[in-house]
Amino acid sequence: MKRTILVTGPIGSGKSSACRYLEGKGFPVYDTDSRTKALYHKVPGLIARIEERLGLEFSQLRQIFSDSKKRQMLEDMVYPILLDDIKAWRDAQNCDTVFIESAIMLEKRIFDGLYDEVWLVEAPLQIREKRNPEAFRRDSLQHFGDKDERITKRIINDAGLDDLYKQLDI
Repeated sequence: MKRTILVTGPIGSGKSSACRYLEGKGFPVYDTDSRTKALYHKVPGLIARIEERLGLEFSQLRQIFSDSKKRQMLEDMVYPILLDDIKAWRDAQNCDTVFIESAIMLEKRIFDGLYDEVWLVEAPLQIREKRNPEAFRRDSLQHFGDKDERITKRIINDAGLDDLYKQLDI
């Protein structure tokens, strides 16, 4: 069984920078954001089913961030497909350790059991807002508890990239 590590954290925390570094070290990384976008187009009829179910044009999908009911409907449709894709990707890797980058996976029970460890990348809100202006608005959609027992490693990304990289060396 492959050691599967979830790299998570709020928007602007530095998950992507951390994962690019890990990829540069030769580790496979599954980027859930880009893979989900690819799945919309890869899975026949998925976009049409989403538009019909949500009553939105696919180009208006960003509206789900302010509508929890539609966001849940979308998740119910997409997450089972994403879960299968992650499992197939993981099984195809020729490496003992793989990483999954996701801001939301820790909160979604459908993904429980998929990962062995959770690395939480953190940074103060002020820094995250400089990195991504959406940070404050999206914070209400993500919850990273200080006492979540599933978090096995905390990575504080409030300095430079060199400091971040030192914390990622395994």
